[in-house]
Amino acid sequence: MATEKSYYMTQEGKEKLEEELLYLKTERRKEVVERIKVARDFGDLSENSEYDSAKEEQGFVETRIIQVESMIRNAVIIESNDQDSNVVSLGNTVTFKELPDGDEESYTIVGSAEADPFEGKISNDSPMAKSLLGHEVDEEVSVSTPGGDMQVKIVRIE
Repeated sequence: MATEKSYYMTQEGKEKLEEELLYLKTERRKEVVERIKVARDFGDLSENSEYDSAKEEQGFVETRIIQVESMIRNAVIIESNDQDSNVVSLGNTVTFKELPDGDEESYTIVGSAEADPFEGKISNDSPMAKSLLGHEVDEEVSVSTPGGDMQVKIVRIE
């Protein structure tokens, strides 16, 4: 039997997934079932696009339920207070400056399950995080990006 992937996340991230799962199972599932019932009343199912759409949506909801259940079951909670704040690790917020004269940027390194770049949360699987992990304040790090390599200097780790 293959081992399942571990999903690194904060306690807050796990709680958000648990809320999403509850919503999907108690509300979203019922909404889709209701749409299917209504669409059946439109007549011939072989030519009923509303029915096809509702059944497709049901498939997406059920797939997401399975994904979220797996992520919760295989969650590894990041305990930021157990970590050495001198070295970049999962759960840290890292402030760095692009060299030679870029502005400072800060990102929190989280597991892929709760990554949201618009909220300043990057996945530990991203090129940026992979490059920063294990490095210390004042170190210069090369980061591979789709636009080419860039040099950054780590300013702060929290």
